Amino acid sequence: MTKEVLISISGLQFEVDDTDPIEIVTCGNYYYKNNKHYILYDEYIDDNELQITKNKLIISDNKISLSKSGPSSVNMLFEPGKDSITYYNTPFGSLMIGLSNSQIKTNHTENLIDININYDLSINYSHISNCSISMRITPKQ
Repeated sequence: MTKEVLISISGLQFEVDDTDPIEIVTCGNYYYKNNKHYILYDEYIDDNELQITKNKLIISDNKISLSKSGPSSVNMLFEPGKDSITYYNTPFGSLMIGLSNSQIKTNHTENLIDININYDLSINYSHISNCSISMRITPKQ
């Protein structure tokens, strides 16, 4: 895989009023070190280049970590069959979120990383929704 990559992320939350998928396509950087895949990318909030969220995705043996820092920050850990609790910090305050991970599928080839994560999301110990995230990382053409 090349250093410069294209990242496609789509997510869907079930059991909420609006079930339209959220889709993001952005460029980022890829590194492989110590048997882990690292993907670094930025998200712009409402197309405002002054409000950037920095993202670091780490993929290792059946475990995925996603860290976000910026106006909002969170460290999420996805590991099959394991629950994790973290704080989602926003400019308006912090929320305690729980991730109950039911399934993670990853596929790695020389020019592709495909990731599918299914999990339950809770806020302050109350179940909010069932969620699905798909990520596709390919070399930037």
